Amino acid sequence: MLKLPIADRAGRRPLNVLCVGAHCDDIDLGCGGTLLALVGGRQPVNVTWVTFSGSDERQRELRASARRFLRNALTAAVIAHEFRDGFFPAQFTAIKERFERLKRLPRPDVIFTHQREEFHQDHRVLAELTWNTFRDHLILEYEIPKFEGGLTTPVAYVELEKAQVERKIRILLECYRSQRTKAWFTADTLRALMRIRGIESGGASGWAEGFHARKLLIG
Repeated sequence: MLKLPIADRAGRRPLNVLCVGAHCDDIDLGCGGTLLALVGGRQPVNVTWVTFSGSDERQRELRASARRFLRNALTAAVIAHEFRDGFFPAQFTAIKERFERLKRLPRPDVIFTHQREEFHQDHRVLAELTWNTFRDHLILEYEIPKFEGGLTTPVAYVELEKAQVERKIRILLECYRSQRTKAWFTADTLRALMRIRGIESGGASGWAEGFHARKLLIG
């Protein structure tokens, strides 16, 4: 299995990571384990975590979760917007304007965002805007288990240790109490997906998160 580590700069400078999510728990679900792996490595990591919808309660959950995921980051910034959940296509212009502001950030080395083929309309809008806004970047599209389905085989994987898998699950279940009524929001669901991706990736640990990559330049 060919390995192309995201963070492999021998500590020369911090790795800049941008995470984009439609709803308050999307980033945690899609790439929470990967963030734990990145900030727990030898290279310093700067993370900007941006969500676009969420009530006051959900944003409090988000900030509590982000603090725990990013505890070991060099810097961590959480930006939470309040666009109407489920109506992102109708709010496209306003959301696009917020995306333009992200260009002012330090250049990201990697961007985590939604899949462009997502069944959820809010997710699709943000995936499209990520690609429209950042045209010369490494963009990895994460996956989220949900009622609508839509999971397909990823093309990129980040290997996780079992401790990172369990920490991701623990943070999600402890911080997002408002989501506990959802049938898929369980430890078994989250653990099963990371186990399947671990088997597919062939990593030694047997655990991984999967991502879709449209373009990769191997230099």
